[in-house]
Amino acid sequence: MKFNRNFSVLALALLLAAGNVIAQTPRRPVPSPSDRGPSMVDQLRGDVLPIDPNVIIGKLPNGLTYYIRKNVQPKDRAELYLVNKAGSILETDAQQGLAHFTEHMAFNGTRDFPKNEMVSYLQKSGVKFGADLNAYTSFDETVYQLPLPTDSVKLFEKGFDILANWAGMVSFDTKEINAERGVILEEQRLRGKNAAERMQQQIFPVLLNNSRYANRLPIGKEQILKTFKPETIKAFYKDWYRPNLQAVIAVGDFDPKRVEQLIKQKFSGLKNPANPKPRATYTLPALPGTSVKIVTDKEFPYTVAEIYVKHPETHLRTETDYLRSMRVGLFNQMLSARLGELMQKPEPPFLFAQAGYGGFLANQDAFTTTVYAKSPEKLQSAIKAALDEVQRAQKFGFTESELDRAKQNAITSMENSWKEKDKTKSANFVGEYQRNFLNEEGIPGIDFEYNFYKTRMDVIKLAEINAMAGKFISDKNRVVILRAPEKEKAKLPTEQTLLSWVNASGKGLTAYVDNVSSKPLLEKEPAGSKIISETKNATIGTTSLTLSNGVKVNLKPTDFKNDEILINAFAFGGTSLASDADYVSANISSGIIGSSGVADMSEIQLGKKLSGKNVGVSPYISETTQGISGSSSPKDLETAFQLIYLYFTQPRKDPDIFASQISQTKALLPNRSLDPNSVYSDTTSAVLGNHHYRRMPLTLEKLATANLDKAYEFYKARFADASGFTFTFVGAFDVEQIKPLLEKYLGGLPSTKSNETFKNLGIHAPAGQLTKSVYKGIGDKSTVQLVFSGDYEFNSANHLQVNALEEILNIKLIERLREKEGGVYSPGVQAGFSKLPESRYSITVYFTCAPANVDKLIAATLDEINKIKQNGAELNDIDKFKAEDKRDVEVQLKENSFWAAHLVRATQHNDDPTKILNYASTLDKVTPQSTKEAANKYLSGNNLIRLILYPEKKK
Repeated sequence: MKFNRNFSVLALALLLAAGNVIAQTPRRPVPSPSDRGPSMVDQLRGDVLPIDPNVIIGKLPNGLTYYIRKNVQPKDRAELYLVNKAGSILETDAQQGLAHFTEHMAFNGTRDFPKNEMVSYLQKSGVKFGADLNAYTSFDETVYQLPLPTDSVKLFEKGFDILANWAGMVSFDTKEINAERGVILEEQRLRGKNAAERMQQQIFPVLLNNSRYANRLPIGKEQILKTFKPETIKAFYKDWYRPNLQAVIAVGDFDPKRVEQLIKQKFSGLKNPANPKPRATYTLPALPGTSVKIVTDKEFPYTVAEIYVKHPETHLRTETDYLRSMRVGLFNQMLSARLGELMQKPEPPFLFAQAGYGGFLANQDAFTTTVYAKSPEKLQSAIKAALDEVQRAQKFGFTESELDRAKQNAITSMENSWKEKDKTKSANFVGEYQRNFLNEEGIPGIDFEYNFYKTRMDVIKLAEINAMAGKFISDKNRVVILRAPEKEKAKLPTEQTLLSWVNASGKGLTAYVDNVSSKPLLEKEPAGSKIISETKNATIGTTSLTLSNGVKVNLKPTDFKNDEILINAFAFGGTSLASDADYVSANISSGIIGSSGVADMSEIQLGKKLSGKNVGVSPYISETTQGISGSSSPKDLETAFQLIYLYFTQPRKDPDIFASQISQTKALLPNRSLDPNSVYSDTTSAVLGNHHYRRMPLTLEKLATANLDKAYEFYKARFADASGFTFTFVGAFDVEQIKPLLEKYLGGLPSTKSNETFKNLGIHAPAGQLTKSVYKGIGDKSTVQLVFSGDYEFNSANHLQVNALEEILNIKLIERLREKEGGVYSPGVQAGFSKLPESRYSITVYFTCAPANVDKLIAATLDEINKIKQNGAELNDIDKFKAEDKRDVEVQLKENSFWAAHLVRATQHNDDPTKILNYASTLDKVTPQSTKEAANKYLSGNNLIRLILYPEKKK
């Protein structure tokens, strides 16, 4: 089930702010690997899950495991992965951080690819460093990813040489090691030197019970990274990068037999050490009771309580295990829905809350409850409200109607995956095989999973679900964490008081009442109107229609997905038509109305009504447009049309939703200024918006101007005239079959032929040169943005040159700022151009670095820009851009999301959508001379804004 949930934006933001805790992600139910075989207990149970017959699993004599699967999505592409059961948990005290350092060195020189030749070779072949070519290091594994085209046999087969070089032939040149130290330290700076890292250092020893995991964080220790000897990292590589701890995964559009030959040819020569160290498995010691930890930080803006109850991990090997995992999924879904309902009260008891059972770490699962309180004063009531819902489920259970909806949603989700089984991207399979190798999770395949869901979902009884809360909730092996702003320290409870709040939950509860609407979604069908014109564009396979009420429709049926239709509608106007006095009300109007349900049905009732449907529709209002965005399966398309019709004709005004969102926002604003990144972001927005009222930070005073009636009336005015709207549908539908729905629902929309459009408010970056420095934060960390902007002649020829400039400058700054200077981890360049409300461009260079290096790195950046301005880009870099862009477009042309966005942009800009088909042929227009001209035009420095975040000045 998918439907509008505007609260999800807030939820996501809050979750991201909590990034210093271990993510709780429920695993997909899968079995054990074939070479391990079922245990004696499993054999006696007789329900061991099968292995997907579409994957070839093998093992070389040296112990290396391989997984091979032919998959044609995307066409002429493959995903190659090298997975190592070697992570930071295996480091000695002297090696802390060197598992991650080893990952970096794999890109900085191997036997067959000295220094940076590997990265350069792949870039010329269209593989982007960072976006495509990448790797990660965790506690227990290090994984390398290499997506490659398969239409070049030489390049594709070279990929297995690269994987083999990573697996056993990294050079560890001393000069390269010393050069990479700065890059690693800058990665540490980018991800740390903040409240999350400082609080994590206090939380992890408690949360992870002083286990080895608590002091083997992958980023390592700064002093070791600065001073370790080359022999130390070489020893880690020699000990743990060995074939019996490695797997090669290959999924893509290729001949599996040839790939198996390549793996045997390239990897059979790798050898294990003569006396290999045992690969130990580490665990988290269980706690007999509850540990409590309260931490504060000057820059942390929220008051957050987290309760973890840890359990032994359930290994998913049998049908019995799979059925249990289905029950867990249903339990989590129903509990989340109840907590979501609390957030829609006029005065929600918390900013955000979630609870559920899922994977944790080190062979453990956990039932985790997370609560964001509005303030320290409301912490107790927030904890009580969240834990009361958990206790309510334990004492009274769920209802049959809740379980029915949860089952419908689960089956619909699985059915969607099954319908797309021949359109599943290769990267999705890689994740399954990776988990199979690392965690002994099995891979029964989507056919088995779908049939299992269909045949076994009815077996699950309510009593079984209701018994789960009692198994999950416990005061044993429990950890309670509280994080809060340092300035609120005096208002926080003691550890003993906090624990008493947790233990006191669940008193005076009553059973949950399931409020369900029996009304149909649409009580009266619209009269509709007829299609009065139709044109076809055979070049790109689109059909354009006009209805008699003025509504225009663009249709592009595709076979890229079997069960997906993307929907977009827009008309010009937006918040630009609101006065400054009413701007706040106008700006929140689509969020409020979109979260209020439709007609006489509340959002909660609407969500329940849409259970089991694969449909999502949301209204939106931007600065220059208003419209609808959504998606649907073919079978639920009429429901999508009904929702569209209702958001136009019967929007719902819900005072409770308005009060809830205003209450939530009020609680967030006071502490926003504690976070350096928020202050910097607000400053950036203000400066780049030339301090226009609509680009200044939201304040409590501004929020007080929000008015529900004004928001509702503004929304209704924006959707009162459908004659200016253009709808775009892309996906799995037939043009003739969709026409009756278009005529009935879109043809029934109101039309006044008002010909409204947006206003140009003149909001853009100021001209000239400007430096704005922000001093906020205590970490030794700076953020830099260099923004070039100006007027722009909006056409495809200029777009090409700006895009080329963006990627070429990206390449040069990685070489200069990262590889040569060692001063940043991930510099970036982002170019943009717009036609609405006026033609403008901007090119932004951004990076994070040490405050002491800001001026030097800005100078280095401008030096690289000046080189292009004087001589144009080097042919080598131009070739990399052309290869990367060509490969990108080849893939995008087979994606619904690309065509949906492309057709909307073409309509808004009155542009020819067919030009994209000839894009590859235009790449030859990028030359050293063209890049020189573009750099002098767009990076002249005449309009340059420097935005720099520094730590607070010491008094």
